[in-house]
Amino acid sequence: MSRQNFKSLLQYKQYPEGAARIAQWQSVCMTRKRSEVQSLVRAPLEYIFEMGSVQVIYEDKNFVAVNKPAGLLVHGFKVTVGGEKRHIAESTLVDWLLEKYPEAKGVGDLPRWRSGIVHRLDKETSGVMLIAKNQEYFDYLKSLFKNHEINKTYLALVKGNIKPDSGVIDKPIGLKPGTIKRTVFTKNAKMIKSALTEYKVKECFPMYSLLEVFPRTGRTHQIRVHLASLGHPIVGDKLYGGGKVKDLDRLFLHAYSLEFSPLPGKKLKLIADLPHDLTDYLRSAKIR
Repeated sequence: MSRQNFKSLLQYKQYPEGAARIAQWQSVCMTRKRSEVQSLVRAPLEYIFEMGSVQVIYEDKNFVAVNKPAGLLVHGFKVTVGGEKRHIAESTLVDWLLEKYPEAKGVGDLPRWRSGIVHRLDKETSGVMLIAKNQEYFDYLKSLFKNHEINKTYLALVKGNIKPDSGVIDKPIGLKPGTIKRTVFTKNAKMIKSALTEYKVKECFPMYSLLEVFPRTGRTHQIRVHLASLGHPIVGDKLYGGGKVKDLDRLFLHAYSLEFSPLPGKKLKLIADLPHDLTDYLRSAKIR
């Protein structure tokens, strides 16, 4: 190991059934004082699964980590039409999961709709997600999320130049009556819950700010609502004031990394770099 305590390993794993080869870059760091192993796994953009556009970043016998593309629902849901509940017929991440990993069927709190799903991303949000393959590990991951033992980092492009360059947004979020929108104006809201979001400016552009965002709680639309409450909505977020923008068919929000302990004494950081549509839009933002 370089300097007696660091070694980088490059490993390749061949996934079956025609899947492309995925490179897993792992940095294994061990010190004299502790034997904890820290691994960093980055999703390479050039290796995409043939089955749709879901990308596997990492997997073992207990869970799989994927890079969810924007535009893909995590799981199905029902809506009420004319007093009748109907299931939305649309391809979901759960459909992909059960075809690829049938052993995950029946795992979770609501396995009929959400087999293996421990947490969610909005349909138009891309990035890292964890999916459990068995009930025991589902319960373990659920406890990590509940106890805030998973560190989440998002990248978001917001309108305007946000000041100060870093901060904490501590505002409860509730459901706006009669809508699917969440709000920090909770006087008449329903299902009010505490919400905490930290942010740091990564780069400034003439009309935008690129942020690293660290949600400390996991409320629906939390990052979107909190940033909009500062007067800096996420670019492309039509629901919370970001508006429709040219050359981008989604909101600019990406779940960049998750860091947690998959097993006691081990740390794992999973990274999904910005997809091409967002990097292309960033290039254009620099010259606007």
